[in-house]
Amino acid sequence: MARRDSIMTKPKDSKGTFKRLLRFLGPFRYMILFVAILSILSNLLSLWGPNLAGAAINEAAAGMGRVNFERVYAYALRMLICYVSASLLTIIINITMVRISKRVAFRMRQSVFEKLMRLPVGFFDQNQAGDIISRVSYDIDVISTCMSTDIVSILTSVVTVIGSLFMMISISLPLSAVALITIPASVLYTAKMRKITQPRFVKRSKSYGTMNGFVEEMLSGQKTILAYAYEDTVDKRFDDINNGAANAYYDADSIGVTIGPTMGFINNICLSLIAFFGSILYMNHAITLGSISSFVLYSRKFSGPINEVANIINELFSALAAAERVFNLLDQEEELSDLPDAQHLTDVNGNVSLDHVAFGYTPEQTIIHDLSLNAQAGKLIAIVGPTGAGKTTIINLLMRFYDVDSGEIRVDGKNIRHLTRRSLRSAYEMVLQDTWVFRGTIFENIAYGRENATMDEVVAAAKAAHIHPFIMRLPDGYETIVAEDGGNISKGQKQLLTIARAMLASSQDNSCMLILDEATSNVDTSTERAIQSAMRDLMRDKTCFVIAHRLSTIQNADLILVLNHGDVVEQGTHASLMASKGFYYNLYRAQFE
Repeated sequence: MARRDSIMTKPKDSKGTFKRLLRFLGPFRYMILFVAILSILSNLLSLWGPNLAGAAINEAAAGMGRVNFERVYAYALRMLICYVSASLLTIIINITMVRISKRVAFRMRQSVFEKLMRLPVGFFDQNQAGDIISRVSYDIDVISTCMSTDIVSILTSVVTVIGSLFMMISISLPLSAVALITIPASVLYTAKMRKITQPRFVKRSKSYGTMNGFVEEMLSGQKTILAYAYEDTVDKRFDDINNGAANAYYDADSIGVTIGPTMGFINNICLSLIAFFGSILYMNHAITLGSISSFVLYSRKFSGPINEVANIINELFSALAAAERVFNLLDQEEELSDLPDAQHLTDVNGNVSLDHVAFGYTPEQTIIHDLSLNAQAGKLIAIVGPTGAGKTTIINLLMRFYDVDSGEIRVDGKNIRHLTRRSLRSAYEMVLQDTWVFRGTIFENIAYGRENATMDEVVAAAKAAHIHPFIMRLPDGYETIVAEDGGNISKGQKQLLTIARAMLASSQDNSCMLILDEATSNVDTSTERAIQSAMRDLMRDKTCFVIAHRLSTIQNADLILVLNHGDVVEQGTHASLMASKGFYYNLYRAQFE
């Protein structure tokens, strides 16, 4: 397992997270400036409406039975023009922000995916695929929704609040002082609720990631679940996880939904005070009826955005929690860079040596203690041993998926730490027990990693891997589409495809070493022997490392390394190891007797 810090369980830096979100908006600053200008215009038009309403009321009140309806209608028409124009501008603003949020989400997903391609293998050993997918999809969707709606709302609210306050002061300074009494209560309440709700939104995002990870695991193991009649147990486990996610959702939203009504209550208190003191001023002829009407409308515009911000604050907190999870992934330590003077591995002979290598996935538990071996070019090296002996770990070290804690690994006498990873890994071809195929044609799957491969070369590799007859029985031959994760072909056929892929790629000039990690575990014995014969011809004069549990398949190996608890307890040929009647001899007898 990878050595790294655990994923956060509570928010750490909300202000820093918000600043990083703003940096993603940087490339769209001119579009945002355009939105800001339109927002100001829209709000100015909306703010002019109450002033016209007050003028119309004053005109009607001053008429005393002889109302000048033409002037009243003129004011009403101007109000209509203002509000219609403001609505049209708002539509343009919303469409523009949707475009911006879509492009920001695209850039963010692209950044996350590129980051995933640069992370070490250990990160994926440590984290559930479902949780990673949740960050790429759900969390970024939450952020995108916030940007497309909440940012516009906040921008509009700021302009509205400032404009409304200015108009309120111009109408009546005493009533403005009354209206501002409730502002400190709103600010203090909002700040308090932020501290309460944001950790709950972080927990909600994390619980959804856990649920997605569990679902992904169960779907990938569906056949095993059915084979063991384990459906009820899995259902119960999912119920527990789903219940935890639902509770986290309820815990966050049940508190969050109280913010809006509470802010509405505070604003209604403000409106009551305005009505009370406004009536006193009117009776003392300190203000006109139309001015009171305009002031009430402006006070609603003033308090409305504050109430709206309170409503969207839940979404903001949720977006910040989601952004922290995304940025936490983006901040993960990448695979160590090559040394500044790292050499490019060329003209590879294939001599591989390990000198007193020690390694552990965690500092507390060492897997490989003191491993030394010398694999000469062109030789077949078999690595055997019980489960947990460290066989796959050796492969991880050879490919520099992990670096050794002490000791050295050399290729052609060169310490692999002083080589570029790309050139080192391109010198190997790997076929793993866990096969990977993608949605595409049979031809594309075999030719993966070998640009400009011809049909003849692909067919030759398929014949060597003994999968050509199967391919020709398919409706479209090499143009047959393989379903996602090879769902329409068997495990053995998937494994043969990956073996053909390795055979094709290994024919490149720089690829002179092959790693087979239980590569034939899903094929029958006769096919396995035929494949090994074909591989032996293909890998002539190249170094081959084979991890095998079927000891009968590695009897012709040039060197057999017998591992137990991270140490090489024996090494030699099959004949010499059987003659010594040691650990390998007992393994062999246990397997066949």
